[in-house]
Amino acid sequence: MRSAIYGAGSLGTILGAYITRKGGEIDLINRNKAHVEALKKEGAQVTGTVNFTQKVNAYTIDEMSGIYDIIFLMTKQQQNPEVVGFLKDYLAEDGVIVTLQNGIPELQIGEIVGEQRVIGCTVAWGATMQGPGVCELTSEPDSLTFSMGTLSGQKPAHFEAVKALLEMMGPVEVDENFIGTRWSKLLINSAFSGMSAVLGCTFGEAAKDKKSRKIVQALIKECIDVCATGGIKIEPVQGKDAVKLLNYENAIKKAISFFIIPIAIRKHAKLRASMLQDLEKGKKTEVDAINGVVSTFGRKIGCPTPMNDKVVEIIHRIESSELTPTFDNLKLF
Repeated sequence: MRSAIYGAGSLGTILGAYITRKGGEIDLINRNKAHVEALKKEGAQVTGTVNFTQKVNAYTIDEMSGIYDIIFLMTKQQQNPEVVGFLKDYLAEDGVIVTLQNGIPELQIGEIVGEQRVIGCTVAWGATMQGPGVCELTSEPDSLTFSMGTLSGQKPAHFEAVKALLEMMGPVEVDENFIGTRWSKLLINSAFSGMSAVLGCTFGEAAKDKKSRKIVQALIKECIDVCATGGIKIEPVQGKDAVKLLNYENAIKKAISFFIIPIAIRKHAKLRASMLQDLEKGKKTEVDAINGVVSTFGRKIGCPTPMNDKVVEIIHRIESSELTPTFDNLKLF
């Protein structure tokens, strides 16, 4: 069985390093030639909350060959039609694509390769690329967990093999209500990744500042309300039920929710959103696949999402160089 991580940036490099460290065989594929060259020469250097260097199999896209049974997809969603169409030629007849992307990408990928060949996976930890071959793990080591499943609830080929590979890094929970798992991750990303990108800060900094925290709280509330209106049950993350902890219908519960937010995110306080990292590199972000999904679903079911709408607007203005990521953007809400 052959496996690959396609789009092995910060998250993918660390995942590949852990799998290889535990004796698994997996190829790390990235279009960044300097990164791949560093991985070949020096190995994957993992820094941050853990520190180790691991020799890995690394290739550029031009060096890809043969057929893979499992491809972990970790590129940006904007590229999915092109990337997944390209990967079809490298996928075994019963091969599967495991999407570790944000938002709800399974629907689009399923339209390209077939729903029965798509496995969804959410990642509960974060990382930052520090340079070619060097990736910083920004979440605590006890938070390296995954949730996986399919939108149909059916288990495709290689499901257990995928689970076994992920377990070489951390615990894996198989969710029957995977759409609810996707929304639990979307809740976190829309609030913390959204504000990290808008303000140019870490998750912890977005939670610590009281003005920012009010917006984080409102973003979370909008996501909860959209799911409640749309009949989606949000699943717990790492054993924590975000709805019970952070939802509110009165002033007392709202105050408790506000107090809890920095505590709830403390294991990921050092994390800087991948959207912020994209903005700093002058790249387009995935905001339409994160906050934009909340807004789109809200419009569909008639549930207002003004805060998520505003995050989308601000990030697009940053992308066009009209604004920059700064706490000054708080005045725009």
